[in-house]
Amino acid sequence: MKSGSFRDSLHYAASGIVYALVTQRNMKIHLVAALVVISAGLFFGLNRMEWSLIILSITAVWAAEILNSSLEETIDIVSPQYDVRAGRAKNLSAGAVLVTAIGAVFVGIMVFGPRIIHWLEGFSR
Repeated sequence: MKSGSFRDSLHYAASGIVYALVTQRNMKIHLVAALVVISAGLFFGLNRMEWSLIILSITAVWAAEILNSSLEETIDIVSPQYDVRAGRAKNLSAGAVLVTAIGAVFVGIMVFGPRIIHWLEGFSR
């Protein structure tokens, strides 16, 4: 198959992201979480290293969720009837998203935890 232009490739990729956001409930949850985290980062004035960790975490979770959705769609095409192995593959893919999301939560705790504690201490004075 002949590949299209770079612009076409970007269009197809963007279409995939939009499709995931429109059709996948968990992508909507990840979008809201990302917006909350970005807002908190702006509020607390994160430094470059902290922003880098947050951006990498958000990107990893989104990429894992998109890959998970892609794998699930592919499995549904290849194995329309229930198959234990197909179910296992879907569970493994969902597990990868969960591991990535848990890692992102830990990054969030490490980045925002001290700032939130310091901010809350300002109210107790």
